[in-house]
Amino acid sequence: MALLNIRDLTVEFPTRRKVFKAVNAACLTVEPGEIHGLVGESGAGKSTIGAAVMGLLERPGHITGGTIAYREDEISGLDDEAMRKLRGRKISMIFQDPLTSLNPLFTIRQQLTETIIANLKVGKVDADARALALLQRVDIPDPETRLDQYPHQFSGGMRQRVVIALALCSEPEVIIADEPTTALDVAVQAQILELIRDLAVERQVGVILITHDMGVIADTTDRVTVMYDGSVVESGPTAQVLGQPEHDYTKSLIAAVPRPNRKVHRFPQVSYGGRMTSFAIEEIAKGWPVREAPEGALVSVAGVTKRFAEKGGLLPWQRRHFKAVDDVSFDIVPGEVFGVVGESGSGKSTIARVISGLYRADGGNIYFDGRLVSEPSDKEAIRAFRQDIQMIFQDPYSSLNPRMRVDDIVAEPIKHHGLLSGHAAKLRVGELLEQVGLGADAAAKYPHEFSGGQRQRISIARALATQPKFLICDEPTSALDVSIQAQILNILKDLQEHLGLTMLFISHDLPVVRQMCDRVAVMKQGRIVELQETEALFSDAKENYTRELLSLMPRMSDVSDEVQLPDY
Repeated sequence: MALLNIRDLTVEFPTRRKVFKAVNAACLTVEPGEIHGLVGESGAGKSTIGAAVMGLLERPGHITGGTIAYREDEISGLDDEAMRKLRGRKISMIFQDPLTSLNPLFTIRQQLTETIIANLKVGKVDADARALALLQRVDIPDPETRLDQYPHQFSGGMRQRVVIALALCSEPEVIIADEPTTALDVAVQAQILELIRDLAVERQVGVILITHDMGVIADTTDRVTVMYDGSVVESGPTAQVLGQPEHDYTKSLIAAVPRPNRKVHRFPQVSYGGRMTSFAIEEIAKGWPVREAPEGALVSVAGVTKRFAEKGGLLPWQRRHFKAVDDVSFDIVPGEVFGVVGESGSGKSTIARVISGLYRADGGNIYFDGRLVSEPSDKEAIRAFRQDIQMIFQDPYSSLNPRMRVDDIVAEPIKHHGLLSGHAAKLRVGELLEQVGLGADAAAKYPHEFSGGQRQRISIARALATQPKFLICDEPTSALDVSIQAQILNILKDLQEHLGLTMLFISHDLPVVRQMCDRVAVMKQGRIVELQETEALFSDAKENYTRELLSLMPRMSDVSDEVQLPDY
């Protein structure tokens, strides 16, 4: 008997203009002990199915057809009170963004024990012991200390592990995992996926794994359902769907996955449905200033250290700090794409924020174009540096002001640096939006009116507004599906090749790093443990830690050699 049976599910969202059909007659079953993958582009309806099962559809969205049954009981028509009794106890959900699932005002202990007591009806002592065991199971280091800390004291990857522990508190029979490994590096991702597999085997838990990572699907799932534009286009055993895909969209998705075993010049884009997008690199290049490349390094990081307070105190000896970045040094030469990889909490994003000036280093120096920029005394050098360096963040939505229109967002750096004003600035914004494939009409809209990939294009337009020399890309595609990822990575490749842009590229996606970077630094616990040219690193890593990271990459092992992929 299936744990979850979804039949002809249709979900609609009425708007002022029309009724938007987010899910159209979708069918899906989950058996005990089965991991069922759900893949497709952003907006395909994957997360909507998960929300419908949990009774968490955002209004005015509602189910207009079909049924959802838990075991043999239909649950799609239950009222709020009945769903609250089911939700968490029998069916649990792991959300993509851990910050939306954790209360910033309560410690991890309070959140875990409260959930355990509410669902399992145990005492405080037993709940404390279970909470500690859960943190150990999801591999949180020093769990006794971490239990009494707050969510903001955890890295993104560790917060996601806490969210997974929270979902396991009630010992559910069905888990809906909505992009559970998006923010995780390969090492932690492997641990979490192993944990999900163990739960399925040992406790016969049924899992719906919603993800855009085809490697995760290949490595983890038993069955897979592919969605496009709200409808199911293909479904079946994972080996069959990935090894011998029948639908053109499935073939196109598989082709867009970065290959870990070889380097390609460009990423194939998903062409099904006419969704190829244009990017006018030639137009951008026409107006780009011709600069002489400096001799030697464009960016030099020399012995940089950054500490954060771990424990406060009135007196100095009562305070405790940890080193997020510990004596890190490297050079980035003009026109190079320099990659930084490592586990969650290894210091990757911290070093990026120190270089950009968002954090101030506690030790060491940073030089840009031969000038010291880590000390605020040289105001002229700092101002020029801030114009010449721009950053593309991991989450395009949180890096864009939701109350500002797109034209104001893109124009902000132009006006701040006094490059253009008035009508000239407006024309420049329109040109940038056209060049990144959004069109000038996008200027009057707000960030929430765009998809994730389109929002990342807005971030790229804003980053190009000052015509920088140096671009910092901090996990720029981790929240995007493979089709949108291919578009964004091709844009970044074009920028580097045609404009000679120098880049610092931070990612936990090792196949993407292999395709994008010229050299790669591997970080562990705040230090660089290995630095090599990319191909040398992937083919002959020197350090055990690097070899371990490479061995944990999800691989498309189920893809048959008979699948006709585009010619790279």
